[in-house]
Amino acid sequence: MRRSTIAIVGALAVTMAACSSTPQAITVNSSEDALNGISVSGIGEVTGTPDTLEVNLGVSVLADTVSEATATAAERADALISALTANGVAEEDITTTDYSIYPEYDYSGNEQSLLGYRVNNTVRAKIRAIDQAGDTLDAVTAAAGDDVRVNSLQFSIEDDAELVSAAREAAWNDALAKATQLAELSGQSLGAATSITETVTNAAPPIYYAEDAAGGGEAATPIEPGTSTVTISLQVEFAFES
Repeated sequence: MRRSTIAIVGALAVTMAACSSTPQAITVNSSEDALNGISVSGIGEVTGTPDTLEVNLGVSVLADTVSEATATAAERADALISALTANGVAEEDITTTDYSIYPEYDYSGNEQSLLGYRVNNTVRAKIRAIDQAGDTLDAVTAAAGDDVRVNSLQFSIEDDAELVSAAREAAWNDALAKATQLAELSGQSLGAATSITETVTNAAPPIYYAEDAAGGGEAATPIEPGTSTVTISLQVEFAFES
C-alpha cells in the first residue's frame, strides 16, 4: 500500500467515467473560522491479468546429526534451484529467504527425546512465464523429492503503471462528480481542489499450493492467475468560489 499527499493549485482535467460502489464520506465546511469548501472521497478500481508469480518453496530435512542434515538439505536445495533455472527462472529472480538449523524433540512421553536435527532452506522464486508455472512447480517438487516444501503463491502485475493511472483518473472523476453535484445543490460554485490524499491498493488474493497436487502424475499441476485489482482512494478538498 502506498500513500501520498498532493497539493493541487489549478483545476484538473477529467476524461474518464467514474466507477464506485462503496459509500463515501462527504464533509462540507461552512464555519466562519474555516475555509468554505467541501471534502469528498472518490474510488477508482481497475483490473488486469497478473504477469508474475512469486512462490516460497524450499526443503526441510531431518537427520540424526547436524552434518548429515546440512549435507542432505544442501543437495536437495541445489536440485530444487537447478530445476527452477532449467525451467526458465532467472538466477536473479531466486532469493534465499530462510535458513535454519535446530534440534527437534518428541514430547509425547514423560521425557523429551531427541528425534534429530532439522534444517530448513527456503527461497522465493519469481516465475515470469505464467503459462508454464504448473510445469515448473512439478519439476521442482520432483527434483527435491519428499523433502520439498511449497508454502504459498502470490500473483502480481510487475508493471502496473497503466492500471494505477487509469484507477487514479476514475477516482478523481468520482470525487469531482460528487463535489460538483453537492456544490450545485447547496447553491455554491465549485472552485479548485486545494489538497488530495491518495491511497493505492494492489489486491491479488494469495493462492496456496497443495504439495500432493504434484504427486508424480502425468498431468501438470494447474495454476490459474485470475485477475489482479488496483484500487485508488482519493480524499479531495475543494474550495467554493466566492
